[in-house]
Amino acid sequence: MKITRTPDTETPSEAPRVVPRLSSTIIPTAPLPDPISQNIEAIVALHTNAERKVPQHQRIVEAVTAFFGRPAFLYGILLVTAFWMIFNFFPQRFGLQQFDPPPFNWLELSLSLGSLLMSTGVLIKQNRQEMLAEQRAQLSLQLNLLSEQKIAKLIALVEELRCDLPMVKDRYDPEAEVMKQPTDPQMVMTTLEETLAQELAELQKQETSSQSPD
Repeated sequence: MKITRTPDTETPSEAPRVVPRLSSTIIPTAPLPDPISQNIEAIVALHTNAERKVPQHQRIVEAVTAFFGRPAFLYGILLVTAFWMIFNFFPQRFGLQQFDPPPFNWLELSLSLGSLLMSTGVLIKQNRQEMLAEQRAQLSLQLNLLSEQKIAKLIALVEELRCDLPMVKDRYDPEAEVMKQPTDPQMVMTTLEETLAQELAELQKQETSSQSPD
């Protein structure tokens, strides 16, 4: 009896992905949905555009700064400092001239200069990371405001549909009336600042009254 197989009807986009593993076992995974793939591509594009704008000299500084955070750099500093002190404590044993006698002024100056350079490199890298974080925060804020407006519109449409359906009893819902109005971000910020100012003023007033003599 001859057995025939039907051709695979899956499209290339629906074919399961195969994740390589260190072992010989291969575990197939289901393809990601389109919205998740689009979100991942948007995030990758954001980081890619940010990396393209970095000049070459800043890349070199950040690469050197990344080396500062490795354990090998710490061990290297400890070894150099130890050899520096040993060679200047016992120069005659190594046949060297005492180039930095105690209290090791040149060593202190070198370490201070190195600390200044490392701190500057770390600040340069942190500054770029903060700019990227600020861009992500602005993007999140815009998406949150857009989502809030969409939700308010959906609530308004649902309320309109509820009023039009004859089989649903019409009633007044004060919470829905409030929620279907889009929130004003400027009003929220103003109210928050005023509330915080009042709380701080009351707290300072309580501290002043507790410190005043009876």
